[in-house]
Order: sequence, then structure tokens, then C-alpha cells
Amino acid sequence: MPRLDRFLSRTLAIKRSDLRLMLARGRIEVDGHRATDSNQVIRPFSEVRCDGRIVQARTAHYVMLNKPKGVVSATRDDVHRTVIDLLDAPWKDELHIVGRLDLNSTGLMLLTNDGRWSRALSLPESKLPKGYRVWVKRTLTSADVEVFRQGLYFGYENITTRPAELRIRGEFEAEVSLLEGRYHQIRRMFAHLGNEVTSIHRFAVGPLMLDAALAPGQSRELKSTELKTLAPWT
Repeated sequence: MPRLDRFLSRTLAIKRSDLRLMLARGRIEVDGHRATDSNQVIRPFSEVRCDGRIVQARTAHYVMLNKPKGVVSATRDDVHRTVIDLLDAPWKDELHIVGRLDLNSTGLMLLTNDGRWSRALSLPESKLPKGYRVWVKRTLTSADVEVFRQGLYFGYENITTRPAELRIRGEFEAEVSLLEGRYHQIRRMFAHLGNEVTSIHRFAVGPLMLDAALAPGQSRELKSTELKTLAPWT
């Protein structure tokens, strides 16, 4: 992130020596406060004004989306409708995806234009659990629970998955909690057990639950209280 002097020098094409005089005369404001330090860090969503004129005024957006089946987790796609296509906001093209779901999976997706926030949520060391409801073709057993708890070896990547929690909710229905998101991980783990997944629905990312009022394809911005629930991971 740039310092104030470098930011204004580049943005307004002024000399840094001229900036010192502008600061002394109170002509520069950052986030509603008179700027006095040329070394002040300018963040991506800082509001910067010069003589009352806005130089930078980006707003951070954090969006919860209920992804329907058949929509691709991408910002652009030549074949399928994307999650961005579902949004109705003038700033939607600024957004990127925080944690993907495959084409046939549904449920909670997060989108943002705040790269720092999305990186913090995506880091493996964040150990941010993600909750899924899963339906399969064959009867679930207590032995399956133990296999998930121990982790599974994926030969293609030469890795062993982190321990995952499998909670049986019915003969063919379970909840799965993952601390990672390997390629088609849930489907591959059940395939290892000789079972086929018929449906996956993500209902939680950490403590954040999918809003039950959101129909498939609908979205809304996260509330400040919801952002605070994710604070330990950001």
C-alpha cells in the first residue's frame, strides 16, 4: 500500500515537495480527517480528498450469495452463467470469488473486492471450517465417519487430506466440515468409500451461516455484525 506522498504524486502528477505545502495548508483529507503526515499509508478503501475534490473513494463490498445448481463459480465463462451474472449491482465487475463451488453444488458463496479480506479467509493457516450438507446413493456408516476423521490420501496430488468431520443425519444424508478445499474433495472422499455423491450444499463458512431468506440465485451484502463474526480469520 502506498504512502500518501507517493499516492498523490502519482495520482495528481505533483511534486512531493509541493505536497508538504498542501498538507501544511490543510488541503488534503484522508477518511474525513485533515492529513498532516506525508508517510501516512493509503489503503485501497481510504477516501482521499484534495481541496474538497475526491481523489479516491472506493467502497469495500462483501457479498453473500446462494449459488444455484448449474451456475459456474467464475467471473467470466463462455458457456455457463456465472455467479457474477446473478448480481444486480453497478460494482459487480469489481468482485472476485472467495472459495469456489463446483458447477453442480449449491449454497453459500462469498464475493468481495477486498483482496486483503479474501486472502485472509483463504489462507490454510486460518483453519476456517466450511460446512456442507451432502446426499449420497449408498447407506452411510460409522466406519465412514472414522475414515473422514483420519484423512484420505489423494495420489494425484500426493497429499493426505486434513481430518474432516462427518456427521450422519440420515441413511443417505450427512454434514461434512472441511478445513480445506481440494479439487472436488467431498466427491472424491466419498468415491474412495465406494459411494456416489448426488448433491452438495454449502451452508456455512466458519460461523457465518447462509441466510435462509435468500432463494437460489439471490444475494445481499454482509451485515457489519456478520463481518465481525469472521474477524478472527481476517
